[in-house]
Amino acid sequence: MFDKLLEAQKKAEEIKNRLDTISVNAEVEGGKISVTSTANKSLTAIHIDPEFLKDADSEELEELLLTAINKVLVQAEQVSQTEMQAATRDMMGGLGNIFGK
Repeated sequence: MFDKLLEAQKKAEEIKNRLDTISVNAEVEGGKISVTSTANKSLTAIHIDPEFLKDADSEELEELLLTAINKVLVQAEQVSQTEMQAATRDMMGGLGNIFGK
């Protein structure tokens, strides 16, 4: 039983490491602002088109940045959940005999 739990813990760590390698991207204003994140919800890049930046006021920029960040975090969460669900199905198949049944 302990071996199965160690295996599950190892698998969870592998998933976390894999999620660090998956990138998701969200754009607003037709791509004038884009935000990139890992599937572990760590922001890795923000790009703001210099031409857009010249004409944007700070309130508009802040609002659009928040929108783009929230969109990318939702995407990251969806990818993370999908990966975790797949791994859970795999692990549960292996844990089916944990109590000798």
